[in-house]
Amino acid sequence: MRWPRLATAAALAAVLAGCTVGPDFQRPDPPDVTSYRATPPPPGDQHFSAGADLPSQWWQLFRSAPLNALVQRALAANPNIDAARAALLVAQETAAAQRGAFLPQVSASLQPTRQRIADSLSSPLNAPANPFSLHTAQLSIGYAPDVFGGMRRQVESLEAQAEFQRFELEAARLSLAANVVAAAIQEAALRAQIAAQEKIVAQGGEMLALTNRQLALGAIAEIGVAAQQAALAQSRAALPPLRKQLAQNRDLLTALAGGFPGKELEQRFDLEHLELPLELPLNLPSALVEQRPDVRAALALAHSASAQVGVAFANMLPQFSLNAASGSVVARMGDLFTAGGGFWGVAGALTQPIFDGGALRHRKSAAEAAYEQAMAQYRATVIAAFQNVADALHALEHDAEALRATTAAERAASRSLSIARRQLALGDISRLALLATEQSYQQALLALAQARASRYADTAALFQALGGGWWNQAELVQEDPER
Repeated sequence: MRWPRLATAAALAAVLAGCTVGPDFQRPDPPDVTSYRATPPPPGDQHFSAGADLPSQWWQLFRSAPLNALVQRALAANPNIDAARAALLVAQETAAAQRGAFLPQVSASLQPTRQRIADSLSSPLNAPANPFSLHTAQLSIGYAPDVFGGMRRQVESLEAQAEFQRFELEAARLSLAANVVAAAIQEAALRAQIAAQEKIVAQGGEMLALTNRQLALGAIAEIGVAAQQAALAQSRAALPPLRKQLAQNRDLLTALAGGFPGKELEQRFDLEHLELPLELPLNLPSALVEQRPDVRAALALAHSASAQVGVAFANMLPQFSLNAASGSVVARMGDLFTAGGGFWGVAGALTQPIFDGGALRHRKSAAEAAYEQAMAQYRATVIAAFQNVADALHALEHDAEALRATTAAERAASRSLSIARRQLALGDISRLALLATEQSYQQALLALAQARASRYADTAALFQALGGGWWNQAELVQEDPER
């Protein structure tokens, strides 16, 4: 009858088309959050543009040509970026290799043999010659239909792994750029601190010389000289740690740029050559989960774990395979594929696990637990991302307060120094008193340099916490011409 035949054909087509077992991955909804912190930041010279997009090369907002050049060199030459790029290629090729399982596997073989059979086992096959030759040429085709979608889930998992590596590469680029910017700002701060400290030491030396002359004249007691010697020694002791930090920071910048410490960098960084970004793009909270590379990487891992649940489920179901072979067996190579030497065969197989000691069931349970773990880690990554942004905003708020205070202190010290210089010209104060005022001014300059550097560094930290703008440009790296 026609209808039963049609029904049978439809059922067979449905089976061959297959289904995909296991859960279909659903991307979580973004957090229902409208702001990064409970209270809005107070107004200041730095202001936030809510919803504005962050440029991909965000470090250019500091308006420093040496910084731009060094970041680009690091992105082109740092081996960690090369390693992350290679890891992405490995994941992509692994997923592509797995997709090959959807197609029939075809192989050809040629097997020439020379053998002798014992006379007692002689047969028409080897008569009248013994030993004799056989030449076998064969074409084999194997196909395992993905009836329950296990292979599709495996490909889905591997493609999610490739997605993970893609965002790991973006995270590596962002981290590298942020580290270069932070190290450059640290160098600028250290140079300012060293310059101020060297002036403090020089002034301390002048003060010690004056106190020694006063001691010789009997104007002061010896304890006054001892106190000045102790102060000068403390000022000198502060210089070596600063110089050590500067040297190590230069080594760090060289390494980040893919170089060796023996070759000095061309770039040099001073606070005066860095411009503080005043217009700060601030992504909407709803967009942060799409723009943070670590969040997207965690989501890709959760997707991969979800697909592995389907793989484990499919392994519990029947496995199908189809195989066919055709070829020729002859005694002489020249007779291959002639009449009488041909053979062929077709076979199908169905395998259903019956008893395995619960191994497949436990593997499925383990895959489900791994998926729950990945989702929990994703949620933790999202929370940490929002915390990073909030911390950066709080830091910028208090940096502004610290900078206002240190600026006021520097201005007061500058006025005091100006007054002391006029008084010295009029003979109202001693040279020793002027040097003490100059030292106070240098201490104020040192504190001001630290406050400015903290503000630069925390601005860069905000750009990193917001995701770095990688989505605005697919490829950030410009090849280094010296590479």
